[in-house]
Amino acid sequence: MKLSLFCLLSFLCLGVYAFENENVFRVMCYNVENYFDCVDDPDTNDEEYLLGGIRGWNHTRYVEKQYNIARVVVAVGGWEPPALVGLCEVESQKAMHDLVVWSPLKNLQYRFVHHESPDIRGVDVALLYQPNAFKLLHDEPIRVTFTDAPHSTTRDILYVMGQLLSRDTLHVFVCHFPSRLGGELESESKRVNAARILRYKVDEIFEHDEDAKIIIMGDFNDYPDNKSIYEILQAQEPQAPFSSSTLYNLMYPMHREGKGTHKHEGIWGALDQIIVSGSLLDDSSATYTTPLDTHILEEDFLLEDDGKFFGKKPFRTYVGMKYVGGFSDHLPVYVDFYLKL
Repeated sequence: MKLSLFCLLSFLCLGVYAFENENVFRVMCYNVENYFDCVDDPDTNDEEYLLGGIRGWNHTRYVEKQYNIARVVVAVGGWEPPALVGLCEVESQKAMHDLVVWSPLKNLQYRFVHHESPDIRGVDVALLYQPNAFKLLHDEPIRVTFTDAPHSTTRDILYVMGQLLSRDTLHVFVCHFPSRLGGELESESKRVNAARILRYKVDEIFEHDEDAKIIIMGDFNDYPDNKSIYEILQAQEPQAPFSSSTLYNLMYPMHREGKGTHKHEGIWGALDQIIVSGSLLDDSSATYTTPLDTHILEEDFLLEDDGKFFGKKPFRTYVGMKYVGGFSDHLPVYVDFYLKL
């Protein structure tokens, strides 16, 4: 009896020890929908969001937008802020600086990576990171160009490399692929082109390290089974056994279930996705996740009644030109990774 009790206590202690030495590293991505500052950028078409512009954008609304973004980040984090936050549709360095310095995020010690891109509206992607959890090693913008439309511009892809507490090197891409404006099929070639450029960079990384740990996240303006994601980027549905140098789309299972982050004509769709290399699905690795650790934040404050198609829909900042003070037309997604220390 004493021996059995000793074995049980030893097992429990070992379990507690293992748990205490495995940290959660939460990664989030969120299209915040038109987070513009109030300052004129002469190189972009930001007139709608200037003081005196047609949308009535002003400092009060700008601060409220910051507060709303911060509220979502805090809600995703719970007791601990997300270690990485990929953001889509942010205008400028100033907007990012104000977000981390003046919003409720100011006490969370976030730093950010942002590069101005040639997008005609001036909306870019950016990355918030916790410096105590992610040591920044390198960052660069990846230009997306179109051979059939050389004068057309879009958002850059943001590439960031850093070191984790597990001592693993993590490669992170934040994306906002070209929109479906003009029609899904008519605009498909632009998203295919963006995916091809991204895949080329991924292949470069795998050539140096076939076990590289890669996270690709953002608003792809395509679904997991569309050509740009499934065929060109080659992001597969996560089904074991996993290959370390294969990409897996963690949002694919939710897509199959009809869940989504964006609602169009009454239908939810998973435009926002987090894709990982197979090495991050290996639970023997020092850094790993599982397909079950992917979530959409669907808190009540992010939603409103859908009077046209019924059910709920995202609570937006604007409906047409009318300011309603909501959050975004997208819901955030997040994934928990586990670090063995």
